[in-house]
This record gives sequence, structure tokens and C-alpha cells, in this order.
Amino acid sequence: MNSTIGKLLLSRLGIGALTLLIVSVVVFGITNLLPGDAAEESLGQAATPEAVAALRAQFGLDQPAPERYARWLGGMLQGDAGSSLVNGQPISELIGKRLPSSLVLAGATALVSVPLALALGIVSAMFRGSPFDRGMNMLAVSLVSVPEFLIATLAVLLFAVKLRWLSALSHTADIVNLGQFLKAYAMPVFTLCCVIVAQMARMTRAAVIDQLRSPYVEMARLKGARPVRIVLTHALPNAIGPIANAVALSLSYLLGGVLIVESIFNYPGIANLMIDAVTTRDIPLVQACAMIFCGAYLLLVMLADICAIVSNPRLRNI
Repeated sequence: MNSTIGKLLLSRLGIGALTLLIVSVVVFGITNLLPGDAAEESLGQAATPEAVAALRAQFGLDQPAPERYARWLGGMLQGDAGSSLVNGQPISELIGKRLPSSLVLAGATALVSVPLALALGIVSAMFRGSPFDRGMNMLAVSLVSVPEFLIATLAVLLFAVKLRWLSALSHTADIVNLGQFLKAYAMPVFTLCCVIVAQMARMTRAAVIDQLRSPYVEMARLKGARPVRIVLTHALPNAIGPIANAVALSLSYLLGGVLIVESIFNYPGIANLMIDAVTTRDIPLVQACAMIFCGAYLLLVMLADICAIVSNPRLRNI
């Protein structure tokens, strides 16, 4: 790895760290603008102002915002997100119980969506203008236009209510074999894959077509190379950067879609935990969950940038 690539990678890491710091300020500020707080939620509407003020002081909510932010950020940097204002449990334990479930859901979705989307995008690029390509474009645009909650609702009505093949809720605690795993994860994964596959396939198709229009591909075509060889040997290696960016941006969509999917299917993940925390005004828990989502999104985007930098032949030859 030459010095140019090293400098670019270091700059991306620095920009990522600075962005995450800015995001922490935004997350802390927005969560503190939520109406009400944990003290009012815990005591109820019949509580006296004195009782609410005392509980706010106990929670530390009466301190100035800059002081609370500095203490919160210092704890986050040390891996300590504090304790829940509702039940007093350490936030790290609450998230630790839910995070593996969300990772399993995200991993299963990525395992299905990435190969399928890449295959569809590459085949559409190879046969661009064909009935298959036009049909895929129409289907992709249609799926992108449909919100996740509608797809999830239709899936529940069809597979759970009408056909009775699957359960409307994702019961993951008692999974002991592959069949139960597939039944529990079928509808959440299907809902997330619909939009992700459509987005990723379209972006992959555009990246491959852009390379197929290059002069070196035309030269290979004039030499009599087969279309499959042209795509796999010449176009794909130079499209790794754009394709990695497409995969990262599409998978980052999981971070938003999973909020809806976990809520509809009552999936025991971190997104559902965050929704419950918003309901009870458990601000430290909301902030910790939000930082996990933002950090994951920045990590995916940063990995896409790094793949684009490393796979750029012009930079490698400097």
C-alpha cells in the first residue's frame, strides 16, 4: 500500500471520527428535546411538582446540558453508557441482551439480499434492454416505492392470516432447529430484503454498465471475448468500488427498516428496545441505541470508501 492510499485512508478515519462526534452532539440535543422525561413518566400525572423535582435531581436531569453531555460522552468513550432511568439496570446489559438478536436478523438479511441483488444486477447489466432487464427495473422501482410497514402488513395478512404458514410474531427464544429458524425469520427477512435487493440491484446494474461502456471492454469485445468473460474478468474487478458502495448504502437501509420490522413482528432486537425507551422517556437508553445505529451507518459508509480507495487502479499505480 503506497503513501497516497495510506493518507486517504487516514483522512477517511479522521473524518469518520469527527462525524461521529458531531452525531453525538445531535443525538444528545434531539433526545433532550423530547417532551417529558423519565421522572414525569415514572411518577405519573398525579405526581406533585416537588416529587418530580426530587426524582429529576436523583436522575441528574436538573444539571446543565453541557455538563450532562460531557459526562455522558466520557462514559460512552469508556464503554459505560450509564444506567436505565426506568429500572436502574446497566444499559450495556440491556443492549447486550438485544444486540445479538438484531445482528442475527441483519446477518440473515445480508446473507440473502447481497448475493441475490448482485446476481440480478449483473445479469440485468449483461442483458440490458432485454425483457428481463426491463421487467427487473419495473419490479425494482415498484418495490422501492412501497414502504416497509405495508410490505410487512401484507406479508402478515397473506402468510399468517390467510395461508397460516407462518406466525405473525417472531418467536426466537425457543428455536432448536433450522425449520423453526426459517419460520421465525422468514417474514422479517422477506420484508427487509424487498427494498434492499431492489436498491442494491439497481446500483449494481448501473456500476457494471458504466464499466461495460469503457474502452478496454470494447477492446476485449473486439478481440472476441465472450460476454460472461468480459463481465467477470474485465468489468467486475473495476466495478468493485461502486459495487461495495452500493452494498454498504443498501445495507445501511437496514438501520431504518429494522425499526419498523422489529416493531411489527415484535422481534426482540435493539430497535424494539429503543422504541420502548422512547415510550418511557428513558433518555440514556435512547441515546445509546441511537449511537449504535449511527455508528453502524458510519462504519458501513467508511468501509465502502475504503473499498473504493483500495480497489482504484489509478491510486495503486501512483
